[in-house]
Amino acid sequence: MTIHHRPVFLDLRLIRLPLPGVLSILHRISGLLLVVALPLLIGLLTQALASPADFAATAAVFDHALVKLWLLLVLWSFFHHLLAGGRHLLLDLGLFVERSAARRSAWIVFAISGGLTLISWGFVQ
Repeated sequence: MTIHHRPVFLDLRLIRLPLPGVLSILHRISGLLLVVALPLLIGLLTQALASPADFAATAAVFDHALVKLWLLLVLWSFFHHLLAGGRHLLLDLGLFVERSAARRSAWIVFAISGGLTLISWGFVQ
């Protein structure tokens, strides 16, 4: 007699991930955002270097509130992806794998990436 195991339906909206799981998902999202943002930023840089008139046009684009919000998100993505990637490398080496250490290192990544974002944004503004 064979027992058939039915697949379990998982409602992703109801699952409460632990903090390291949230950090891991945001690491993937930040990487995706960086891949999408890089060609746009290179295009804007290329336009800004073309001529003084194109530089002024690019500067006008960067003055828009939504573009500033997007740049802030890209800046956070950079720091978060860098630090979370470093944390993942340490986990691969067997460090911080205990539950309390993993949670603490996740909080540290969030705190440092947020702090670096705010400090860098202050220099940009």
